[in-house]
Amino acid sequence: MADAPLIEVRDVSRVLPGPVPVTLVRDINLTVRRGEFIAIVGPSGSGKSSLLYLLGLLDMPSQGAIYLDGANTTELNRQQQAHMRLSRLGFVFQFHFLLHEFTSLGNVMIPMRKLGGKNESQIERQARALLGELNMETYADRLPEQLSGGERQRVAIARALANDPAVILADEPTGNLDSKNAQQVFDIFKRLVELNGQTVIVITHEMHLAQQAHRRIRLIDGLIAEDG
Repeated sequence: MADAPLIEVRDVSRVLPGPVPVTLVRDINLTVRRGEFIAIVGPSGSGKSSLLYLLGLLDMPSQGAIYLDGANTTELNRQQQAHMRLSRLGFVFQFHFLLHEFTSLGNVMIPMRKLGGKNESQIERQARALLGELNMETYADRLPEQLSGGERQRVAIARALANDPAVILADEPTGNLDSKNAQQVFDIFKRLVELNGQTVIVITHEMHLAQQAHRRIRLIDGLIAEDG
């Protein structure tokens, strides 16, 4: 169905076992629809990154279930989860995690090579197009160390978009950027939502940026305290 939720989180908790178990998030119920721009906010240690990693299948819940496009991701094996991450999800982190031995173009091509289904010329053409959309085409042959912080983050966003994901998950993507570059990153996210219909879920401590999202979810002590 066209209006079916893209992501459904049902009664999800994540507890780290041990002599004294640590609860990261608890009793989370959440519905995300296509084309939403969501900011997750809250104090340090409130469970923001833990929730994002669960949504991105980088971690698994201790209880409950997470559905992506109607599929219960908690029932998938590791190989199926890895394929879903690669084909349906894109990740942007505070630290860009670009591979230093590859150029900007090479970094953007990596996810497409891993997913397969395209030849090398198609992969390069698409990677160059993505860099062009982010005004980075003239930096295609530069190594990460030859780029500024804002430029590296734009390459990281292009890499996240390589396989045309339904969802972009961003964990403090502006944490190492000045205000001008931080705003440019958020402007890119807004364009992805408005022009491409992609869903963006971003963690930020910067409230003036969070206010630009369509929806803000506030976590406190692993619980959703506000959603609006």
